[in-house]
Amino acid sequence: MCGINGIFKYAGISHSEELIKNMNFALKQRGPDAEGIYTDEHIHLGHRRLSIIDPVSSSDQPFTSHDGRYVIVFNGEIYNFKSIKADLDYPFSTNGDTEVVLAAFIKYKEKCLKLFNGMFAFAIWDKKERSLFIARDRMGIKPLYYVLNNEEIIFSSSLKSILSTKLIDKKISENGLVDYLRYQTVHAPYTLIEGVFMLMPGQYLNLVENKEPEFKTYWSPANDYVQSGNSITEVQKNVRQKLSESVERRMVADVPFGAFLSGGIDSSILVALMSKQHNSKVDTFSVDFEEEEFSEAKYAREIAALYKTNHHEIKLDVNDFKDMIPEALSFMDHPSGDGLNTFVVSKKTAEAGVKMALSGLGGDELFAGYSIFNQIGDLQSKKWLSSFPVYLRKQIGNVLYLMKRDVPSAKIQQILKLESFDLEYIYQYYRQVLLDKQVSSLLTSSVLPSSRVLDIVHEQVGYKTAGWNLPSLSRISIAEFSTYMQNTLLRDADQMSMANGLEVRVPFLDHELVAYALGIRDEIKKPTSPKKLLVDSCADLIPESIYNRKKMGFVLPYETWMKGELASFCKERLDQLKNIKYFRSNVLDQYWTEFLNGSKTITWSRIWPLVVLGDWVKENGIGE
Repeated sequence: MCGINGIFKYAGISHSEELIKNMNFALKQRGPDAEGIYTDEHIHLGHRRLSIIDPVSSSDQPFTSHDGRYVIVFNGEIYNFKSIKADLDYPFSTNGDTEVVLAAFIKYKEKCLKLFNGMFAFAIWDKKERSLFIARDRMGIKPLYYVLNNEEIIFSSSLKSILSTKLIDKKISENGLVDYLRYQTVHAPYTLIEGVFMLMPGQYLNLVENKEPEFKTYWSPANDYVQSGNSITEVQKNVRQKLSESVERRMVADVPFGAFLSGGIDSSILVALMSKQHNSKVDTFSVDFEEEEFSEAKYAREIAALYKTNHHEIKLDVNDFKDMIPEALSFMDHPSGDGLNTFVVSKKTAEAGVKMALSGLGGDELFAGYSIFNQIGDLQSKKWLSSFPVYLRKQIGNVLYLMKRDVPSAKIQQILKLESFDLEYIYQYYRQVLLDKQVSSLLTSSVLPSSRVLDIVHEQVGYKTAGWNLPSLSRISIAEFSTYMQNTLLRDADQMSMANGLEVRVPFLDHELVAYALGIRDEIKKPTSPKKLLVDSCADLIPESIYNRKKMGFVLPYETWMKGELASFCKERLDQLKNIKYFRSNVLDQYWTEFLNGSKTITWSRIWPLVVLGDWVKENGIGE
């Protein structure tokens, strides 16, 4: 795992070598083990390395092909690199995956991407053709930010690294801001900064002289799923096999590694599979709070004892966690209302000497573990609702909201106004943090753009798209992949783990497993309860006490902190937003007061993303 940087212009770049060095410095936490740069008249390439595979200096980057024609900067891991390497006629000089990526590209060009099983973002410079090829992994696990302007591209693993060049204005994108206020994140390809974009998951960019930049999608879940069969026994067997193979692939490392173990279904299954495949004890890590209501420690201990892992309990008082918040926010590359728990467990895992850890992220999205799968299914089963005129449904929604005046009733109020209850129209509200009425009141412009989540879900699984005919649960999975998971969970996992020099691997997001699971019929995937198929496929690995307990999640007393010890911290960050011209200062103050007074619609989870945004604005000197 690493960080990559680059600046390229066909006509030649005038920027000094110091600029790429500054970009490298801005993402030093992503690669504490080595640093390198490559420069010529057309391109500057930079790299920071966290050594996981072949941790010797000969594998440092930027890496040049044996004939000197190609130069690569690579971030990520290719888990099947050894099998790919065996089929390539190339004079390899290293034992790592970077050179395999380069050799595969030299032979197959963009078609090489179909060979790779892994997580990655990389750029390859062809000196002879004066062309640049940039690609990102299928599921969007690794980030790639870029600015493309006047035949010049600046790209990086880090938004902060791009801002460090001072080649672009630190101007807030108004549409990006609306997206963030709605969903506590900005959905790719957009970011919070005007003119800075993200390469999409499963996409590559080809820059060739005298040609328009070519953006092309080489993989998407809706187009590349596999029909999974009708036999429950066969499906269970295949799920187990594909997950086991995914774990095995992700245990290839030349450094100490372990796993995050919450004691939930997903992480427990991963630890079980790791223990069966690994000759020595697996290192496992869990956060243990002294306060019983926040602790899942007994479940993690049960799995650790069952598989005799070398278990590390990260002992925290909730106040210890609270004290880490400012440090965690300082490392946030792109603002997000989530992710602090990942920072804490990553920090403690890295301090234990581990450089790579497996995570259960993706299990809920793939096997229908979240309540959203039930909620959307329940609503869509009530087809009789759509028989009522819209004006009558509006009245019902208004009455419901007046009775309860809370966030769930406000969302139902919005959904009942819709002409259609198809997934792409109703999904946008389930993950929404601030509703449109609240966003409009916060901003000086009350005219809002269409919901990015609505647009994304419509493109992926809407009418006449490739995803339209998928099973209902799989359509929701793709909606979750394309919005919340890729733009919040995966981004947070990457930036918070890399802040601590830790690589996180996610076996549930192996593209072969994903493609198979998306083709499974609903009645097989979830016949009775959430993640029933996953549990039955691995029933011999985890005790009933694990899969029959109530799902806890990572719950902390944010509301108490924000009204107490963190109150001044929060208010200062909210005040920072008043430097952004788009905000109404009086409404920021009003929402803070409503939160302090116990409002049911301006809860801590609506205020906290604003606090994070204010901290990010301050940290990056935006709006000053």
